[in-house]
Amino acid sequence: MPVNYIVQAEVVDIRSDTPRKEDIFLVDTNAWYWHTYTNASIYSLNYQITEYPSYIAKAISANSLLLYCGLSLAELAHNIEQTEKRIFSSNPKFSSKEYRHNYPTERAKVVAEVQAAWSQVTSTAVCTDILISEETSNAALTRFQTQLLDGYDLLILEAMDKAAVMQIITDDGDYVTVPGMKVFTANGSAIAAAASQGKLLVR
Repeated sequence: MPVNYIVQAEVVDIRSDTPRKEDIFLVDTNAWYWHTYTNASIYSLNYQITEYPSYIAKAISANSLLLYCGLSLAELAHNIEQTEKRIFSSNPKFSSKEYRHNYPTERAKVVAEVQAAWSQVTSTAVCTDILISEETSNAALTRFQTQLLDGYDLLILEAMDKAAVMQIITDDGDYVTVPGMKVFTANGSAIAAAASQGKLLVR
């Protein structure tokens, strides 16, 4: 069933947009995954491994300011480990715990991949920190009632609010439901929904 996005953000199609020097973007974990991880192409869609690295490279060339959130390390490490596990064994019953604990050579490979990917993130972008305090958690929980994001993304939004950044490069269509955001994406469903609802921004 297609996702019924109620678009509240402005949406920019990165396939036809040119980053500017004055742009400040938070780069979501999925875009970092496709930009930095050597095996990202194995289980990704073609547009994901071409459009996002291309747009990030253009942003770097334009001297746009790229930001990352430290929370992205957890998701990036998880995604890389899951991909490496699938490469190692296609058996659906083969668990992450088995992979992590019973195959030390493979574990070392995962660590090396995560370290290499994260090194690219930190050398490319500036960190926007977030303290996950009671106040932050309560703010995220309040946002959860009205905005259609998962718990992880709610905390990313809190980090963006703290840094006063409202532009995100992401393939996650959930972000198009957040008022006040500018979502830079190549997600076809999100772009189509934005176009039909008068929320597609051409800069």
